[in-house]
Amino acid sequence: MTENYTSLNDFDYELPHELIAQTPLERRDGSRLLELNADTGELHDRHFYDIIDYLNPGDALVMNNSRVLPARLYGVRPETGGHVEVLLLRQEKDDVWETLVKPARKYPVGQKIVFGDGQLTAEVIEELEHGGRMIKFHYDGIFLEILEELGEMPLPPYIKEKLADQERYQTVYSKVNGSAAAPTAGLHWTPELLQKVADKGIKLVELTLHVGLGTFRPVEEDNIDDHKMHSEFYQLSEEAAQTLNEVRANGGRIVATGTTSIRTLETIGAKFDGELHADSGWTDIFIKPGFEWRVVDAFITNFHLPKSTLVMLVAAFTGRDNILNAYKHAVAEKYRFFSFGDAMFIHH
Repeated sequence: MTENYTSLNDFDYELPHELIAQTPLERRDGSRLLELNADTGELHDRHFYDIIDYLNPGDALVMNNSRVLPARLYGVRPETGGHVEVLLLRQEKDDVWETLVKPARKYPVGQKIVFGDGQLTAEVIEELEHGGRMIKFHYDGIFLEILEELGEMPLPPYIKEKLADQERYQTVYSKVNGSAAAPTAGLHWTPELLQKVADKGIKLVELTLHVGLGTFRPVEEDNIDDHKMHSEFYQLSEEAAQTLNEVRANGGRIVATGTTSIRTLETIGAKFDGELHADSGWTDIFIKPGFEWRVVDAFITNFHLPKSTLVMLVAAFTGRDNILNAYKHAVAEKYRFFSFGDAMFIHH
């Protein structure tokens, strides 16, 4: 796309509050699916289980197998019993984590925090900006097991309902712990539907990108070119890269599930001049109109927040007018928006 939209307001749209999905549907693949042809702007209303009709034998379906950590912890200050909320963002080394602490001002360097019945304790070792704190944890046993017991899923701020079943904020293929938020486009897949996809002759390929909370950080600059993206850790295995290269060589399409898979694939494509190789590292790629696509041919994605970098990413593929028109249609047809909402399938 040669469009050059750089104002934050270029990516705004009207969304009635009641269309923000608060809970997942009972049936994962029962969500609605809005198909968008990025070349013509044409739209079709379907259901997610119809996705099978849009995938061709010889294509590759790429999925992010990152698993969300129950990263929200509630603790107390031992001296006063004052309550504190700690959100784990990323593991720095061993038992040192970058976190967000509320209320941060009461937690200077050296302050201790107690979680549960004291089976987990922590100490603030460094102050960062925006309420960030580096924290060192102390415990006996296995940290992830303690986290599973004491932690809560860090649902996005626009979801006010409590989640009855924590597994509904995980994809059915999640296996590598490390995300602070779910790669939500993948929440629609079921094991049965993935089996149908495989039976049709489509390669199932997994990669890992650990979603950071920067995903929800609003863009504050009026000129989007001034926005600095957060970094996220990604990994693509030798086997996955080989499968994707074979699919491309044979004329198949690379179909990404979600913006996290897109970010990983396009990061690697940009690094190796359009080629795919086994790779891992940190990416802060910012995909916005004018971006040169090298790898992804089609993708599944949910409906994203107004003025978000994710709307910009989708606009880079479809053109801004096409995506805003699709969102307008979705609002009129009362689609469900954001993490637990409905999906889109976007292709050329």
